[in-house]
Amino acid sequence: MNDTPTAARPETAGVVNPPVVILIEPQLGENIGKAARAMLNCGLVEMRLVRPRDGWPNEKAVANASGADIVIENTRIFEREEDALADLNRIYVTTARTRDAVKPVFTPRGLGPEMRANIGHGEKIGVIFGPERTGVRNEHIAMADAVVTVPLNPGFTSLNLAQAVLLIGYEWWQAGVDVPDYQMMLNDSFPATRDEIERMFVHLEDELDESGFFRVAEKRPAMMRNIRNIFNRVGMTHQEVQTIRGMVAAMRGAKHKPKSDD
Repeated sequence: MNDTPTAARPETAGVVNPPVVILIEPQLGENIGKAARAMLNCGLVEMRLVRPRDGWPNEKAVANASGADIVIENTRIFEREEDALADLNRIYVTTARTRDAVKPVFTPRGLGPEMRANIGHGEKIGVIFGPERTGVRNEHIAMADAVVTVPLNPGFTSLNLAQAVLLIGYEWWQAGVDVPDYQMMLNDSFPATRDEIERMFVHLEDELDESGFFRVAEKRPAMMRNIRNIFNRVGMTHQEVQTIRGMVAAMRGAKHKPKSDD
C-alpha cells in the first residue's frame, strides 16, 4: 500500500472530504490518467487503485492525466478491496447490471445530493468502478450500500472508465454549485435600458422614413413591429445600442455628403 502524504487540495465545491474514487483492477495506465483528469474537473482528488494490472507508478497515467498531478501523486495502491474500503462509512458501486442483489439503485443525478448529504453528516464516501473489460463482479456489489446505474440507451450502455468517472463526478459537483442553466455573457458591458432601446428605435425609424424604406404606408406599423421584435430578441447591451445608433448616423451622413466633382 502506498501512503503518499496528501498534498494541498484544490477547490472541492465547499466540501472538506469529497468522495473517494476506487478503481478495481484497472487495466491501462491511459485509462487511469484520463479518470484522474475527469476527477479533478469535478473537485475529486482521492483515487485508490486495487491491483492495477500494469503496476504503479505508471508513466502513461501521468501523461494522460493532463495536469491532474494532485490526483496522481496522492493515488494509493491496495492488494485487497477490503483494505481499500476499510476507512469508508458508505460505499456506492457503479454497474449497468444490478444482477440479483436487492439494493437501492441511484442514477448519477440522484447520487450527487445523496453523497453530499451523507458527507455533511460526517461520513466518508467511496465510489467503486470495475475493470474496463468486465465491470464490477458480484462480490463488489455485495460490498456496497447502493448501486449507481447510468440511464443510457438500453441497446448500448457501455462506457469507458473515464466517462463513467466523469458522469458521477459531474453530478457530484453540480449538486454543490449554484450556476444558472442559462446566462448571457456581457463581458464589460451591461444591459441597455428600455429608454436607450426606445431612443434607438425612434432614431432608426426616422432614418427609414427618410430613406423611403416604408413604401406602403399601410404596412408601416407591422414592418416596424417586426423590426422591434428582431432587436428585442437579442437582449441588447448599452454598447450594442450605441453601435447601432452610430451606424444609422453614419449612413445618414454618407447619404448627405456632397459628391466629388471628379
